[in-house]
Amino acid sequence: MLDDRKLAVLRAIITDYVENSEPVGSKALVERYRLDVSPATIRNDMATLEEEGYLTQPHTSAGRIPTDKGYRLFVDRLTSVKPLSPAEKRAISTFLGGAADLDDVVSRTVRLLAQITQQVAIVQYPIVSTAVIRHIDVIRLHADRALVLLVTSTGRITQAHIEIPAGTADEDLEASAVGMAAVRNLTSAEAVRALAHLAREAVPGILPSVVAAVTALLAADPTTRVVVGGVQNVARFGDDFHAAMEPVLEALEEQVVLLRLLGEARNDVTVRIGHENEYIGLQSTSVVASGYGMPDDVWATLGVVGPTRMNYPSTMASVRAVARYVGRFLAEG
Repeated sequence: MLDDRKLAVLRAIITDYVENSEPVGSKALVERYRLDVSPATIRNDMATLEEEGYLTQPHTSAGRIPTDKGYRLFVDRLTSVKPLSPAEKRAISTFLGGAADLDDVVSRTVRLLAQITQQVAIVQYPIVSTAVIRHIDVIRLHADRALVLLVTSTGRITQAHIEIPAGTADEDLEASAVGMAAVRNLTSAEAVRALAHLAREAVPGILPSVVAAVTALLAADPTTRVVVGGVQNVARFGDDFHAAMEPVLEALEEQVVLLRLLGEARNDVTVRIGHENEYIGLQSTSVVASGYGMPDDVWATLGVVGPTRMNYPSTMASVRAVARYVGRFLAEG
């Protein structure tokens, strides 16, 4: 167990290394962080921290840098995550407030996270078990084609094209939409069962095609969709990160990898550091993620990928705040 002074030295080293990207020496710590002890005492503490695996010395006679174990202790010892300022909260609320539908919410969220953290943002589409079908419409596109629109209570809009018999009247299209009234205000699972019954009872005409299209839209699984933003921020992770850039970029292209990265996050913030990530290509990074949704119903997850040398308190605060705002926005919508 480390005493308070050694913990203070570790915190100072991590803070300095995150800010300056250079190995930290004892003299710099004494000058910058007012630790009220001599450089010799600091050197002894740094040697102990290195022996116990919290620090490492990249080069002989150089200062020390934190290890994954050092970052983990630092994160675990954070007594609280600093809340965002009122101005930052207003900026998030305003940015999300202009969203038109679910796709727009996800797009805005991923851009917002990348912007405020300067890291790579990942947002999973929400799994909303309480979402219900609000509206189904059938719109003529051409003489022999129509568009089926499906709107859910989350604001999500999906569409499918169908072929219609030549000479179909607009009244027939309207009637087919009216015929779908039986599935309104049902969840997706309930609607699929109701559509199966409707398909068995439907008379020849447009309605069977509409039923098939809506069933296909509901069967498409949005939970496998992950949106990534801010990939260009990888170039800003620092010169010490260049060797790891290629495997990180490759990992960010794999949806399954991204889903697994986000998979453990729940309501609160989850942090996985370096080698805690099971995917080898991302073991030079840290992942900060959080579930979003209602307090007792996590719909999906969002988070960021950045270098292990990241500002953890700030990143954790940003991820938590955005997750809460997105969950609240979708619930109110």
